[in-house]
Amino acid sequence: MTLERPEPAARVAELRVQIERANRLYYEQDAPEIADAEYDALMRELGELEAAHPELVTPDSPTQRVGGAPSATFSEVRHSTPMLSLANAFSHDELRAFDARVRKLLELPPAPEAAPELSYVVELKIDGLAVSLRYEWGRFAQGATRGDGTTGEDVTANLRTIAAIPQGLPEPATLEARGEVFMPKAEFARINGEREEAGLPLYANPRNSGAGSLRQIDPAVTAGRRLSAWTYILIEVGPDGRPSVQTQTAALERLVGLGFPVEGHRESGLDIEAVIAFTERWREARHELPYETDGVVVKVDRYDQQRRLGMVARAPRWAVAFKFPPEQVETVVEDIVAYVGRRGTLTPVAHMRPTKVAGSTVSRATLHNLDEVRRKDIRIGDHVVLQKAGDVIPEVVRSLPERRTGAEREFEMPAACPVCHAEVVRDEGEVRHRCSNPFCPAQVIQGLGHFVGRGGMDIEGAGYVVLDQVLKRGLVKTPADFYRLTLDDVLGLERYAQKSAENL
Repeated sequence: MTLERPEPAARVAELRVQIERANRLYYEQDAPEIADAEYDALMRELGELEAAHPELVTPDSPTQRVGGAPSATFSEVRHSTPMLSLANAFSHDELRAFDARVRKLLELPPAPEAAPELSYVVELKIDGLAVSLRYEWGRFAQGATRGDGTTGEDVTANLRTIAAIPQGLPEPATLEARGEVFMPKAEFARINGEREEAGLPLYANPRNSGAGSLRQIDPAVTAGRRLSAWTYILIEVGPDGRPSVQTQTAALERLVGLGFPVEGHRESGLDIEAVIAFTERWREARHELPYETDGVVVKVDRYDQQRRLGMVARAPRWAVAFKFPPEQVETVVEDIVAYVGRRGTLTPVAHMRPTKVAGSTVSRATLHNLDEVRRKDIRIGDHVVLQKAGDVIPEVVRSLPERRTGAEREFEMPAACPVCHAEVVRDEGEVRHRCSNPFCPAQVIQGLGHFVGRGGMDIEGAGYVVLDQVLKRGLVKTPADFYRLTLDDVLGLERYAQKSAENL
């Protein structure tokens, strides 16, 4: 028996409900439940159905709008010009189709014939939260999120805490700069580590972690999250009433000259084949960057050509976002082991057959807690799909039950702590299991490790090897004991000579 395909109107309605829910979770609650690739597929299907059945297009369709509604938490800011979303391209053929449309609308010869008057600028696509930064007479006056593209949220106080955003310019310019606020990969890993240890839900990726951090009521919380920013749009009017620059290349150079952060791996003067070569160079190399990029933005360089090309629905005709394909691999869970954290939380960790994903070899991935193991139905011996959340943290996406042989085993949380053998307890209403012994050696060493690490006192050279030795020798039992260490104490440690001991 074959299932009948739903009527176009019914399918359009179904897709809109799914996309609206995804938009609310992604833009307004910073808690997505589907992957970007799945969202893109839903949007693409809706766009194709609406293109085939124009009578089904409505002004409130997700294809006609940008982002989510502004939150009631912050005051509203109406943008001087709409903050647009971009159409996506998922293949090189789609990039060539974009080039063909641009050439046709500009009345230029089709490829492969040369069109020297047409050139593209390419910039790595930063997966962050879009913001607008307004400056008056050289001083930062107001900052807002994109919101629904027309109206955003006033987050000026929070943006002032981000060191990358200049509070003043080197000249008394009045302008608007637009860009992305993002969370670096290392900061994302640090915050999620702390949230996991505290038994809190983890952020899905750096984008949502950064968005949640920027949209805090207390700017001090934002300041503690170490966010950064890139800018890529300049809105500035010269004395003659025209834009102060006439190309995207000049706009980026002007932003750099004014002290704005601009992503450095951009190129200009390209034809579409050079654009494609740029995307290929960064397909793997992007994993080495300290921030997350999920694609490449391609823009027609000349502003006069941009004006001629105009807009369609929610996106400009003169730009497109090429999206890198999501990288997922299959591997095998060889064991699941519970590890004790600095607050006593027992975290199940999957030990997997070593597999290369997103630029590095992965053999372990946290499974967070027992509820998550059960929800995903992950068993010892399972074949699983693995990816890196936000290109950073290894994540077991799902198990593959169809690959099971019957030899797989369910994981059970141990009744006794694997380190000190104290009772493992689970408080009512909590998702985490924890060791009941506050003096458990695992908790002590990890607590001290946090104290001396980057999130604490940042004591250079005080790594695990040092901690293990000073604990075993009874030199350190509490954080205060680090300040009682003498040079002779450190010289007595393995691998420490005079100079390294003095440095520590």
